[in-house]
Order: sequence, then C-alpha cells, then structure tokens
Amino acid sequence: MRSLKALTFVALAVLGSTALVLAQDPVKVDATHYKVVLDNAAVRILRISYAPGSKSVMHDHPDSVVVVLNGGKTTFTTPDGKSQEQDMATNSALYLPAGKHLPSNTGTAANLAILVEFKTPAAGKAALPASRTGMTLAMLAEGARATAYKATASATFAEPAGTKHDYDQVIIALGATQMSLSLDGKPARTTWAKGDVEFIGRGVAHESKNSSGKPVDFAIVAIK
Repeated sequence: MRSLKALTFVALAVLGSTALVLAQDPVKVDATHYKVVLDNAAVRILRISYAPGSKSVMHDHPDSVVVVLNGGKTTFTTPDGKSQEQDMATNSALYLPAGKHLPSNTGTAANLAILVEFKTPAAGKAALPASRTGMTLAMLAEGARATAYKATASATFAEPAGTKHDYDQVIIALGATQMSLSLDGKPARTTWAKGDVEFIGRGVAHESKNSSGKPVDFAIVAIK
C-alpha cells in the first residue's frame, strides 16, 4: 500500500501537469513566434512575429494589449474549434481579455506586433490621461486595465527632469526616429527603431525631449 507521502507526491505531480496543460505559455510552447522583450512585476512584453502562412499552437494569455506594427489577416481558433479571421491594421491596437487561442497568419504579409501582458492580479485605480501637453493622443483601444493611444509628440515636446506619472507606461516606437528619454537619471536613449520598447514605471522620475525636429508617432499603453 502506498504511503501518504507517496500519494501526496503523485497528487501534486498530477495537479502540476494539469496546470501546464491548462496554462500554455506561448514563449515556452511557441518560441518561434513569441519572444520576451521585457519582464517585470507589472508586465511582460512580447514581440510577436508571424511569416505569411505560419501557424501557432494553442496557448494562453492573461489580460493584454496588442499593438500591431505590421498588419494583415490573422485567423484565431479557439479551443471549441471555432475560427474567426480578423484584419489587423498597421498601427492599430486591441485590448484582449485573458483567454486561449491559436493564431495563424492567413494573409500575404509578415505580421509583427508587441503584446503587453498584465501581471497584477487586478486592475489598478490610477486616472489615465485624456490629454498631455505637447502631445496629441488618439485612443486605439481601451479595457479594464489600460488604454492604448497613438501618441504624436510635437516637434517641441519635452518633459523636464524629475517628471513623474501615477500610472505605468509602455512606450512603443511606430517607426525609426529620434527621441531622448532618460529614466531615473540614467543615460538617455536617443534613437529608436520600429518596435523598440521602453517601460516607465509609475512614480519613476524621467526626462524626455523630441530631438527629431518634427512630430513623432509612438504607441503608449497607459496602465492603471
């Protein structure tokens, strides 16, 4: 007869394997299409890349925002076998509640996106901005945890040293440009390629300035 300790070990092993089946991390089950860009206590940020005709495997995401850098047609299949094709426009965004799906690139162009996964157990209570000085905000997507904007920084946009916000921000470059951003007194980032990402935590002192001499477009995911 098995001991209680042995039975407990077996039960834990079964529960662990069941959890793995129920929660399939795309980075682990589909590393071809999903790469970690940044991971901290608030968010995990993934770079998603699908060649035309490529297909993933069934996997899970928590509540997330996806910012589309190169759009196209994507078909999403859910565990019940149902499929839906969606035309993902370049420079658009979607708020995605937690769930499981299997994406396929059913278009003729490569798909590239940045996915911001929220790691906190519940939405925060910070008030998100409706406007910002020197910056035009156009809402792309909105959900319980965050709002995604297309942000156009004017040629004279600047935030002085010591600027702080009471919400987290994920900054995503929509094209190659020059924008100076210094976080917490560290050396500034001055050049950006399309899809480059920075995270500005709530309450973190920073300084920024549009150094390109012309308006610059970014996506900003503002997190409550």
